[in-house]
Amino acid sequence: MTPMMHLLLLPLLLSIAGGKDLEEKKGPFQNTELDVPEGTPVPYPMYQFQVTHAGVNNFRLNGEGKDDIRISKDGWLFLEKPLDWSREDHYILAVEALADDEVVDGPVYVTINVLDVNNNAPYFNQSDYTALVRENNPAGVPFTRVFALDRDDPQTPNAQLSYSLVSQIPNKQNILLFQIDPNTGEISTTEAGEKMLKAREGIHYGRGEDQSIDALKTKFNDYCPVQNVPYEDNPFFTCVERAELRRRNVDPLEDPDYTLSVRVQDLGGALDTALSGNARVRIVVQQNLWVNPGPITIREHLKETYPMDIAKVQSNDPSAIYKLVQKERELKFPFQITEDGRILLTEELDREDKDMYILVVFAVDNDDKQVDPPMEIQVLVEDVNDNTPVCAKEESVFEVQEDEPVGSLIGQLLAHDDDQEGTLNSQLTFTILSQNPPTEPTAFAIDGDSGRIQALRSLQRKDHQVYNLNVRVNDPVFSTECKVVVKVIDVNNEMPLFEKNDYGSHTLAEDTAVGHTVLTIRATDADDPDSGSSLIEFHITAGDDDEVFAVETDGKGVGYLVVAKPLDFESSPTFKLQIDARNPEPLMKGLEYGSESTAFVSLSLTDVDEVPEFSLDIHDVTVPENTTKGSVLLTVEAKDPEGKEIRFKLEGDTRGWLEINEATGEIKTKDKLDRETVETFKVTVTAFEKEHPEMSAERVVTVWLLDVNDNIPKLMETQAFICVKKPEPVIIKAQDTDSAPFSQPFTFAFAHGKKSPNWDLKSIDGTSARLTLKKIPSEDKTVILNINIKDNAGMGVTQAFEVRVCNCTELGYCYITPENRDLSLGMGPTIGILAGVLGFCVLVFVVVIKRVNKGGKRATEEEERNAMM
Repeated sequence: MTPMMHLLLLPLLLSIAGGKDLEEKKGPFQNTELDVPEGTPVPYPMYQFQVTHAGVNNFRLNGEGKDDIRISKDGWLFLEKPLDWSREDHYILAVEALADDEVVDGPVYVTINVLDVNNNAPYFNQSDYTALVRENNPAGVPFTRVFALDRDDPQTPNAQLSYSLVSQIPNKQNILLFQIDPNTGEISTTEAGEKMLKAREGIHYGRGEDQSIDALKTKFNDYCPVQNVPYEDNPFFTCVERAELRRRNVDPLEDPDYTLSVRVQDLGGALDTALSGNARVRIVVQQNLWVNPGPITIREHLKETYPMDIAKVQSNDPSAIYKLVQKERELKFPFQITEDGRILLTEELDREDKDMYILVVFAVDNDDKQVDPPMEIQVLVEDVNDNTPVCAKEESVFEVQEDEPVGSLIGQLLAHDDDQEGTLNSQLTFTILSQNPPTEPTAFAIDGDSGRIQALRSLQRKDHQVYNLNVRVNDPVFSTECKVVVKVIDVNNEMPLFEKNDYGSHTLAEDTAVGHTVLTIRATDADDPDSGSSLIEFHITAGDDDEVFAVETDGKGVGYLVVAKPLDFESSPTFKLQIDARNPEPLMKGLEYGSESTAFVSLSLTDVDEVPEFSLDIHDVTVPENTTKGSVLLTVEAKDPEGKEIRFKLEGDTRGWLEINEATGEIKTKDKLDRETVETFKVTVTAFEKEHPEMSAERVVTVWLLDVNDNIPKLMETQAFICVKKPEPVIIKAQDTDSAPFSQPFTFAFAHGKKSPNWDLKSIDGTSARLTLKKIPSEDKTVILNINIKDNAGMGVTQAFEVRVCNCTELGYCYITPENRDLSLGMGPTIGILAGVLGFCVLVFVVVIKRVNKGGKRATEEEERNAMM
């Protein structure tokens, strides 16, 4: 439809639109901003300018989108073509009011914002994904990822993507073994998948073991010896052979173990109107031979021939090299590992020395790179009853006041057994063997399990002041005797008395060291000396809620008031301490402690200028390596105890990646981060007083970088050759400096995505593929193969791999026949040779001329001599 037809239709559209809607679209001739959804049908009236200037009979547009937007003579701005947000999200137009082609008002500016409409379905970056997963892959740990895009506005829900798992094939038990993160598209195993995923059965090979068909025949014969039947005719062997070859050369696209149908939806997948896209993920389950054999239990003092086998590990890489270390890094480590993964114990173990070892097994390749994650194996040392009970003290002394009632607690006898706690080997039984002096009946009883001693009658000092008990302590095998002394002491009828009740006021500097003695206090007690009734303990009972101070004493009436915690003038500038003197033995009935057993002391702190204090002792931050420049990593908080203004500085950033706001402590990125350069690094942040920079404090900030998929797999070698007479497959290897799940396993495929009639390309493992020549060419030639290599997340590019197919020498290198050799020297050498020849000719010519001249001169001289004669 032409612009003229749109102008003719405009009055009809305006009449159909109605009065109220049109009135809302009218306005004065001034700068205006309009919102218009993309795809709005045309012609569409957007806005009419109301011009007050007399004589205006036309308008003119200039600026962006003037071919998509028109204006009528009466000031209606309307769409000429539907708008497309993906092409342009806004337009700015200048509008001028005209009177007979002369500008009489304006320009005014109209900003038209194109509103995104959800008219683009999300789509995956590839329709088929392949992935490898090991048996027992931990639930929730991603092993691959799908990725989708949406052309709608990323700032709106129209491009908010949500991933979901539609189906899993096979799923005979109706149990999902896989799950997908709705936000990231990462695929992992479920808890059921961690337990139930099983790889295809295969033959296990050890380090350096031959994996050829001949070796397979040998293994088959070990288990299924068959005489006089060729292997080729043995259906059992051919079945095993096919299964083994299929397992080794499995192609996830053609022969997956599981196929997942995954869906991506926009609008966060929350609405029925959400648009969607689909993809398939084809998964092959690989054997996981790297299985932890622990925990391993070994009885202590086991009488065996050492070294002895206690476990075996097997890497998923048959050529792996095993290393064994102790996690605790202690001096004694009686374990070894053999070349084939057998773990050996080299000597007897003693549980009382160490009850558990943690062994860490590494499987590495010839370049010392890990081929399996480190494995921690627990070795538990089982206890045997080889220890005798031991008394906690050579002689246990208890005191009891006379006239205590029957059943009063005398004390608890303590003993221990070094055998394993909580077992019969360490379960102790207590029995009183003798009492001296003896009484009838006996004066004491002991609890057989706990060792608690109680009085069986009221004791009197006039009868006996001291009792000696022999107590047997035994476990099921061994026993020992412990000595117990029970002293009957006088009733506690005297209270501790302070030498003075007010110790006055004292001043302390805020930076007084912890442990400093503030003052000495004294008290006395008139009860029997060297008894619990006369022993004096000091307690701070008021004025020190934070326990900044403490009283140290030997119990003989002298106490030392000391600083127990750092002082802080800003939080507590003064203290008034109440100190009570008390006996460990209870006072006689009817007697209570009075004011004579209490003293007071007042303390005042003086302020000291202190360094700034950080709010946290440890500052760790973890960020993705693709964090944009200028992003805030964290804000370090510190303050000055005296409230002084502080500043921050950052040191130790040798790569210049970070900067700090000196006033706020805000740390930002000022350059691109790169995890492949360094995975973690540390910087030092210093907070200092602005007026006194020497008053400073430091904290170390540790930055951990998370990997993102910013590297593609790259060929380690880009050239190879194949001998025609003995064509061996070429092994193509790639590497990716990213870490999981953005690196291996890689997928290898020809760039055109189809099979080649001349070449076959099969993945071997996660980092290499086998390139096989299927059809021998009639002559030597060099072929450029375009191979697409993608990482585990589907990221990769097509790379050129050059293969020369040729006749080879006996040493195995390409042979070039003489007639095929290029004997031409090229332009440079040819010019050099011609220049040399010409130079030589000139030199000969000069020599000849000189000789001719000399000969002529001599002839002339001879003629002159003859004439004179």
